[in-house]
Amino acid sequence: MLRGKRVIVTGASSGIGEQMAYHLARMEAHLLLTARTEAKLQKVVEKCLELGAASARYISGSMDSPSLPEEVVREAGNTWGGLDMLILNHIGQSSFTYFNGDVEHVRKLMETNFVSYVALATAALPMLKESEGSIVVVSSVAGRIAGPFTAPYSATKFALEGFFSSLRQEFIIDKVNVSITLCILGYINTALIPRVCRFEDAPDTLSELMVPVAVSPPDTSLSPPESAVSAVSHVIPDTPAPKEECALEIIRAGALRRREVLYPARPVGTMLLLRSIAPELLDSLIRGSYRLENVRRT
Repeated sequence: MLRGKRVIVTGASSGIGEQMAYHLARMEAHLLLTARTEAKLQKVVEKCLELGAASARYISGSMDSPSLPEEVVREAGNTWGGLDMLILNHIGQSSFTYFNGDVEHVRKLMETNFVSYVALATAALPMLKESEGSIVVVSSVAGRIAGPFTAPYSATKFALEGFFSSLRQEFIIDKVNVSITLCILGYINTALIPRVCRFEDAPDTLSELMVPVAVSPPDTSLSPPESAVSAVSHVIPDTPAPKEECALEIIRAGALRRREVLYPARPVGTMLLLRSIAPELLDSLIRGSYRLENVRRT
């Protein structure tokens, strides 16, 4: 279905983004990958070529740079002469703790998690209109259900939902044949993150949260990296869903031009249903699902 298609994947050096790149490579797509860490991207591109990608290249950089979105899209245009699918998957780091009043962090996170998505979609739209292509927005259930301890993160996800849902309506009105798929993800077993959770050290994707979670501020004397799941396991006892399957579901939904995909479908769907019929009960259940004694204030 995607053989020979031209696809941009952001946040592709690890986690769900990396797995999407590998699935697309097996489908023999042309790939342009982007993320912050060049060394990781080089390895992902090499593996994509081994797996059968029609072509694979990368651009490294941080999406809080206003110039990077246009640079990425321009590279696709110069290389392929067009674009069939834009998968927006990158994210900046935000600590899982009580909101401490850091407004500047909210601004910076909004730039990475929201404004850069808008900039990429805007820059890519002329090519996507020509190819009648697709925009895939990797979001989170935290963009529909606001839990405690991730106020900045949740705000960026709500912003994505609002913008791209509105844009979809405008496309329908104007008869623009570009699909928009929103991916509402729950608790996914994703990339490696360092214990020291600074913004600039963030993983390329952190869309793994079924509900907004909170972890204790890390001890800076502990340097070894650990998985995102390990980092929150002392607060959230649940078992995460596999990132490989999640990545495939996202690609399938985009290729089929679906309005949205919920993953894992049953728990995320149940939460969304409960929000509509008993929101206060859901809020109580969310608060009760955390080991609150392990949450510290920064």
